[in-house]
Amino acid sequence: MIDFSRNHFELFGLPPRFRFDAALLDAAYRNLQSAVHPDRFARGTDTERRLAQQSSARVNEAYRALKDPVQRAQYLLELHGIDAVGETDTQLPVEFLERQLERREAAGDAVAAGDERTVTALLADVRGDAREIEDGLAHQLDDERAYAAARTQVRELTFLTKLADDLDAMLAALVD
Repeated sequence: MIDFSRNHFELFGLPPRFRFDAALLDAAYRNLQSAVHPDRFARGTDTERRLAQQSSARVNEAYRALKDPVQRAQYLLELHGIDAVGETDTQLPVEFLERQLERREAAGDAVAAGDERTVTALLADVRGDAREIEDGLAHQLDDERAYAAARTQVRELTFLTKLADDLDAMLAALVD
């Protein structure tokens, strides 16, 4: 079984970095999941089956967290004692929020007008901003180890990811 005291990166034998080779994560996940999958312990004792289920769930949870850039950044901050998405502090720069409000309004207008092209352009713009933030986070987290300073960017990336999901849904509704 697995060592439950290991963090997500240790579990997969990866360095605790924002940027890493995704193929290595995928390969480590497949290897680990095949070793702990509950089907391998179907004839085992109750304890072995329970541990296999818990191990498999832990591996899946860690994989999902590291695969997603937002969750990975939040997790890296957590490892350094920083809660990036705390309920008590939800502040983001006013300019950033105003820009996202403008985008939402433009998307709403475009949906009302049946303008698929505008929603597609807004989605591409938001995803481009998210990629820029990811690049900045890689520098802050991996090179500078400026974890506290990265908190705002992690919150912005979280916001942009949610906005991109919403725009995707709007676009899907227009296409249907």
